[in-house]
Amino acid sequence: MAGDRVRATDGGLVEVLVGFGAALRDAGILVGTDDVMTFCSAVAELDPADVVDVYWAGRGSLVTRREQVATYDRVFRAYFLEVPLDDPDDPRQQLRPTAERAATLELPDPEADGSEDGDQEDTPLGLVASPVAVDRHRSFAACTPEELAAVRRIIARIRLTPPQRRSRRMTGARRGHRIDLRRTARDAIRQHGDVEVLRYARRRLRVRPLVILLDVSGSMADHSRNLLQFAYSSRRAATKVEVFCFGTRLTRITRQLDRRRPDDAMARAAATVSDWDGGTRIGDSLDAFVRGWARRGMTRGAVVVICSDGLDRGDPEVLAAAMERLSRLSHRIVWVTPHRGDEARFRPSTLAMMVAEPYLDEVLGADDLDSLERFAATLPTLR
Repeated sequence: MAGDRVRATDGGLVEVLVGFGAALRDAGILVGTDDVMTFCSAVAELDPADVVDVYWAGRGSLVTRREQVATYDRVFRAYFLEVPLDDPDDPRQQLRPTAERAATLELPDPEADGSEDGDQEDTPLGLVASPVAVDRHRSFAACTPEELAAVRRIIARIRLTPPQRRSRRMTGARRGHRIDLRRTARDAIRQHGDVEVLRYARRRLRVRPLVILLDVSGSMADHSRNLLQFAYSSRRAATKVEVFCFGTRLTRITRQLDRRRPDDAMARAAATVSDWDGGTRIGDSLDAFVRGWARRGMTRGAVVVICSDGLDRGDPEVLAAAMERLSRLSHRIVWVTPHRGDEARFRPSTLAMMVAEPYLDEVLGADDLDSLERFAATLPTLR
């Protein structure tokens, strides 16, 4: 069965996973029924469309000895990726998804229309490679639907490191400039007053809160869904992340993004926001955020990220007042705009950004995949 294209039958995904267990048994790895059930449960809790998730779910539940890993890897590649067992140089040996080849699990669509005579073709069930090549510097507005789908899969896999801050609490350290008197004294007591090694201490690092305010108005239609996908990835990476959408009004969607599957989270968030692809009132939305959430402590010590193109029909004075209050209630304010581009010295061209500029700590771009990756790399530095 190894090396053949696995096809969906009545058993669906479970049959494919059970067949993988049988392939491992044929290769000499002892896999019991309980192990296969654990494997199926693990895949159900993860993303079956992610080749890496399926790989680690099987390796954690079906492999019991280190010497079995090499055999498991060969069988996995042969079963799911159709790599011959005797061809170690095949480029598909790489299990990590890349921009040019995002691994997906092609599942049958029960709602898909059949042929005219009512018969449906068998849908192949297996880990396949997407043929779409993604240009990291191409604007989201210029991407085709297939390229946007590939971009969103890549955004979902961007490893985000939330900003951190040094707390007042101390923790042990191997070296440093601050001596941990308590631990040093305890060692001295144990050794009858002799101090052989000094103990050091450093401040603990704690995750800094992150608040994302996403513009979903009509002028941001080419970018809002990709930025929402980025916000979803941020929410999955850290617990102290709050996400709001705004157009003509402010809507909190933090709870809607707490879903394992990105598509479910995106659908729930879109259903919650009533003014999607509508008008824009940045000042009124930020004023509502300051009055309803920031003053209650949500932005205390937080990094606030405003994702907007700055095209506003509201009152500039309301925006200026809201930005001034928000700057006093938060640690950093970052404005992410699709008009930033690669300009070394960016100057705002919209009225809203001109009004907000004195209160901004950073202005970053969000017009393509490369700019989002740079933003993800900048996040840990916003301490």
